[in-house]
Amino acid sequence: MNAMQEHLGRLVLAILVLISCATPVLADENPAPADPTLLPVFEQFGGKPGIDALMEDFMIKLIEDPRTRNYFAEADQTHIKAMLAEQFCVILGGPCTYTGKGMKEAHAKLVINEGGFNALVEDLQQAMDMHGIPFRAQNKLLAVLAPMHREVITQP
Repeated sequence: MNAMQEHLGRLVLAILVLISCATPVLADENPAPADPTLLPVFEQFGGKPGIDALMEDFMIKLIEDPRTRNYFAEADQTHIKAMLAEQFCVILGGPCTYTGKGMKEAHAKLVINEGGFNALVEDLQQAMDMHGIPFRAQNKLLAVLAPMHREVITQP
């Protein structure tokens, strides 16, 4: 399988996870220290510092991507990164509290279509790959985020 087919396969899998998952499992799994894929998901992301670093690279990708740039270029990027870091930390079982708006309220005034949403997911996957986050841990995060697409996409 060439790199393009592998990337396309991962993108399709992530989109399917986003669309079809309703009840994710984030329980810690009696980790074995020798196998990093069995560590609790929060730790696989590098804890809060790892999530913060991920958000930095994720925002860079969102600004560089012509499909998502217009949503983020003029926005308060520092605030968005902080809110995403809080949200991801909570989702991944970290010791955080999400202080941001609900997804529907946060995205109500934006014109986000399915293509823009899918581009954001792709950029997130690339950022997670850059940080060496295991594919299984990525999918656990994406599975929790999946139901939110109904509140984020504001344009058919």
